[in-house]
Amino acid sequence: MRIIDIHTHPVFFGDGAQREQVDKLVRYARSLGIERMVALGDVLYHGPTPTPEQMAEINDTTHQLMQWYPHFFIGFCGLNPLWGEPPVRAELERCVAHGFRGIKLEISNNARDRVMKPLMKAAEDFGVPVLQHTWDTKGKAMRQQHSDSSDTALLARRHPNVKVIMAHLYGIGVRGILEAKHLPNLYIDTSSCLPVAGLVECAIEQLGDDRLLYGSDLPIRELGQCIGRVSGAAISEAAKHKVLFQNACELLGGI
Repeated sequence: MRIIDIHTHPVFFGDGAQREQVDKLVRYARSLGIERMVALGDVLYHGPTPTPEQMAEINDTTHQLMQWYPHFFIGFCGLNPLWGEPPVRAELERCVAHGFRGIKLEISNNARDRVMKPLMKAAEDFGVPVLQHTWDTKGKAMRQQHSDSSDTALLARRHPNVKVIMAHLYGIGVRGILEAKHLPNLYIDTSSCLPVAGLVECAIEQLGDDRLLYGSDLPIRELGQCIGRVSGAAISEAAKHKVLFQNACELLGGI
């Protein structure tokens, strides 16, 4: 069983990337069949709206992981769309030069906000996917910063040339799956929250097996349990291989 984990935060709770802890994590992950981890950084370390300098510090920590294990960690560049075009593009360019392969967006703003346009243009220009934190927040006050599945779906609809990953299958549920159904550039990762019986099966039934990506949300979730949500699902072995490995491999341009 080959696995790529598309959604991890190997940050060790603010202690930085301690080499001994990283070594232990990599050994354990590999024992489970995980060949690559996408490291998204400790994106909330400086709060929901980090400055360019603060986010550069977070991205530098991700780069350190990539240097220690260049054949295991793949970096996604944390960005804050509220900075505006020049700082966003500059930090993305810096990260791509270091080998980063995507963008991670947290809760600086809602995905439907117009400030997203320069960032998405930069993503298209550099040819990298955008992973957007998404949760069921319809009608809730926190939606000013948290993106609902309908918001992330609108983002993908507005930018059909950018591949968008809607994070947290278990936070968006069936409604999130249906929001993504007719958007071929919109993927969903399986990360976070407690497992719900039948949700992976529902995603495969509605989306097909090409747009679901395995993710754990490490360190707040246990890897074995997260893998089991897919490996134990009532879907074909071919579909399991796609979700656990092949879809991410193709999205990332190989491993």
